[in-house]
Amino acid sequence: QVQLVESGGGLVQPGGSLRLSCAASGSIFSINAMGWYRQAPGKQRELVAGITSGGSTNYAGPVKGRFTTSRDNAKNTVYLQMNSLKPEDAAVYYCNADATTWNGRYYVPDDYWGQGTQVTVSS
Repeated sequence: QVQLVESGGGLVQPGGSLRLSCAASGSIFSINAMGWYRQAPGKQRELVAGITSGGSTNYAGPVKGRFTTSRDNAKNTVYLQMNSLKPEDAAVYYCNADATTWNGRYYVPDDYWGQGTQVTVSS
């Protein structure tokens, strides 16, 4: 079992910044890719940023140049630094991890999700 807990959401003015954190815990053998997704009301969940175990990153077009994701493998934590926030960035942000656990017989890869953290951008 792997638990993911996001934190750092809140209310900011347009142009402001927030840093989201996602900490993974549990019987983790390894965490491979991690990512941030967001879902606005009435919209589908979409990928915001991803990061591999080696630190390679990719970003959705609307956030390129404004958001930065990073990870601390020793802490099993991934971060999303969000700068120059726009109203259209408002959403619930979810952490995702592609992790492998040991079940006593096999290593088991699976996909895990956090509970989400609300980001509101308003004047």
